[in-house]
Amino acid sequence: MLKNLKKRLKDQRGLTLVELLAVIVILGIIAAIAVPSIGNIIAKSKFDAAKSDALQILAAASMAEAGGEELTKANIEKYLDITNDNISGEWTVTKVDGKLKLAGAVSKHNPKNDTSHTFAGTRDEINKMTYDNPGGSGTDTGTDPDKK
Repeated sequence: MLKNLKKRLKDQRGLTLVELLAVIVILGIIAAIAVPSIGNIIAKSKFDAAKSDALQILAAASMAEAGGEELTKANIEKYLDITNDNISGEWTVTKVDGKLKLAGAVSKHNPKNDTSHTFAGTRDEINKMTYDNPGGSGTDTGTDPDKK
């Protein structure tokens, strides 16, 4: 019995060319499906990070206001826990109809698809924005703010 097993294993030569090509084709199909999905996930996560930073600016403004401070950028930045990695541009916070409103906070430019997102509005308006449908006051500018 052991001799038969050794003989069978000795005659086994490995994969045929057809089997190898089938595996390569299957891996190619999987890669073609997965790569665009991963790119979209990365872009969406960058949008969500910038959106979170915009909401954090409003939370910091709320804390500054509760501390009796004016709503200036310098006063609000004291309460911020971000390094402005995702937010660029000159942003301001004002109080309109009893609600804090953010204006001018722009996510960093994404060179891959040549877009940036503008976050402006109240906390509720910004919360409604999504990557696929910015809605509210959010817009895809589609321009590079660094290029003139």
